[in-house]
Amino acid sequence: MDSGALRGAYAEVLAEVEAGGFAAPPAGQLSAEQIVAHLAANDELMTEATEAVLAGSPFAYYDLETIHRPQVDALVVECGGLAGLATLLRATSERLCALTERLGAAAQTPVETHLREGFDLVVDEPLPWGRTLDLHARVHLPKHLAQLRMLRAG
Repeated sequence: MDSGALRGAYAEVLAEVEAGGFAAPPAGQLSAEQIVAHLAANDELMTEATEAVLAGSPFAYYDLETIHRPQVDALVVECGGLAGLATLLRATSERLCALTERLGAAAQTPVETHLREGFDLVVDEPLPWGRTLDLHARVHLPKHLAQLRMLRAG
C-alpha cells in the first residue's frame, strides 16, 4: 500500500503545528495541544490495528476522539506542550506510515471499524484496513488541520 497520501497529510498537519501562534479554542472545542495529542494517541491505535493485520490477528478499531479526552489531557501534560507533542506526532506518524508500506495485499483485510467525523462520516462496520487508512488521510487528518488553522491567532 502506498503511504504517499498519508505522509502528505501528516506533513501538512506538522507544518501547521510548527507554525504555531494558536489562540485558545472556543468553549467546548479542542486546543491545538489537545488536537495534536489526539492525533498521536489515534496513531497508536492505528498502529496496533496495522500490526494486528500484518500478524493475521483479528482487531477492532475505534476512533476514540470523544471518549479518550482524559488520555489526551494527560498526554498534553506528559509531553510538556506543543513542541513535545509535535515530536511525539512525528514519531507516531512515521511508525504508522512505515507499517502501512508493509501492508501489501493485507490492506484488504477487513477490520471492524467504528469512527465518526461529525455528521460527515459515520462508520460502524468492517472495512478493508487500507480503506480506513485512506479515510484517515483524506478525512480525519484534514479535519484536524482545518481545526488548527481556525485556532491560528491573528
